[in-house]
Amino acid sequence: MANDTKFRNRKFKAVGTRPPRPDGLDKVTGRAKYGADTFAPGQLVGLILRSPHAHAQIKRIDTSKAEKLRGVKAVITSRDLPDLTDGDSDLYDILENSMARGRALYDGHAVAAVAAIDAPTARKALKLISVTYKILPHVTDVDEAMKPDAPLVQPRVFTSGVSPKPKSPSNVAKVSEFGHGDVKAGFKAADFIVERSYKTEQTHQGYIEPHACLASVGPDGHGELWVTTQGHFIFRNTCAALLGMEVAKLKVTSSEIGGGFGGKTHIWMEPIALALSRKANRPVKVEMSRDEVFRSTGPTASTSIDIKIGAKKDGRITAATAVLRYQDGAFPGSWAMLGAMTSYACYDLKNVKTTGYDVLVNRPKVAAYRAPSAPMAAFAVESAVDELATEIGMDPIDFRIKNAAKEGTQSSYGPTYGPIGIGPTLAAAKKHPHMRARLKKNQGRGMACGFWFNFGGETCTDLNIGNDGTVTLTVGTIDVGGARASLSLIAAEELGIPYERVKCNITDTGS
Repeated sequence: MANDTKFRNRKFKAVGTRPPRPDGLDKVTGRAKYGADTFAPGQLVGLILRSPHAHAQIKRIDTSKAEKLRGVKAVITSRDLPDLTDGDSDLYDILENSMARGRALYDGHAVAAVAAIDAPTARKALKLISVTYKILPHVTDVDEAMKPDAPLVQPRVFTSGVSPKPKSPSNVAKVSEFGHGDVKAGFKAADFIVERSYKTEQTHQGYIEPHACLASVGPDGHGELWVTTQGHFIFRNTCAALLGMEVAKLKVTSSEIGGGFGGKTHIWMEPIALALSRKANRPVKVEMSRDEVFRSTGPTASTSIDIKIGAKKDGRITAATAVLRYQDGAFPGSWAMLGAMTSYACYDLKNVKTTGYDVLVNRPKVAAYRAPSAPMAAFAVESAVDELATEIGMDPIDFRIKNAAKEGTQSSYGPTYGPIGIGPTLAAAKKHPHMRARLKKNQGRGMACGFWFNFGGETCTDLNIGNDGTVTLTVGTIDVGGARASLSLIAAEELGIPYERVKCNITDTGS
């Protein structure tokens, strides 16, 4: 696909400048409202009881004492979130992850929740809930989970991406394969081969702001949700489906977001807050503690990766393979496919094969984190590339330049590239003063390549011009790191007006 060149020689007046961000003053003065900063008259405090076990059957939950405690307005279990998913497995996963249904699948899995007039009463109510568990075998390591005798995390999951379709459930949720050429012949032609195995541990996004929301569902069935999220329309659609609400009857308003990095694109405790509010007929605020964030929301996947790369004496790669195992947590969806697609995408390879495995373990469901699955694949591949360059006796950057993908290269995951900048970028990096600077004691220098796709979701923007010539943008996209400023600059550029004359508003889902 050719580059869009219509802006190549255009001189911009607004785009490319660095004006003050529209949200900057409110954020530095403390006026900006984040997830926990919204209040409603008569609101209750919602708290969640979580499993202390990595895997356990829930034999009995007795909430009677908590329900009788003065100041408690609602107590819910999975019975209050009935299965309305109509066979949609992805939606059911979100439902079961929100509240355990028969089994707690990881330490931190929600099993019950309360809404009370204040936090002390809510904490006391949680202690009055009696849960009888039968502890079950668990598995948390991705390699151990793939063994035939490993404890089964989800009896309803059968491996997809293989033929014939398996007749027995498995912890391997999905297999994804990509590649072309003849890797066996390519390795036979190689003068040097590096074969290495790598393991990475799960890493949480570590956003400063914990998850928080305020839910209000009235007796007429209409609801509102104020929440810290990276996608409020997704939250509206999903929560409405789980609660059996019409989409038009649930309005979701996004707060400012105190960091997300992909981790706030997922539904966690929001259905619980809505269910509590519906049962109590009062607004309910649920705020996660930092402990809850780490125990019950998704980090990135831990991995186990095998890399094999062969090359000729002149540095040309003749073959490359990767086997990438990503742990999903207790529910499918770690995007091992994306790791398999991106692992060798920077290079022009004639013989390549990558295989990705999504593997279930007894940990919290994983979430996106800055190009999900790609960093782990890049770490493994680029580490092996460095070692191979060293064995051949080439400078690592020259080795990469020699094998860099270019226009016309068939990518490792299928498509043929149009113009692609990895080669020129590497050449520019080689000329940079930092690459030639003398290293001091205990200093080193390293580099690596990485790949990510250009894709995103849909959104829309309304532009209104006022009588005084000022412009208002109403957008359906969360401002994660500068959307207001970027869109305002584009509007100012196209309309030929000063940036300061543009006001950008993030709308709720009902506007």
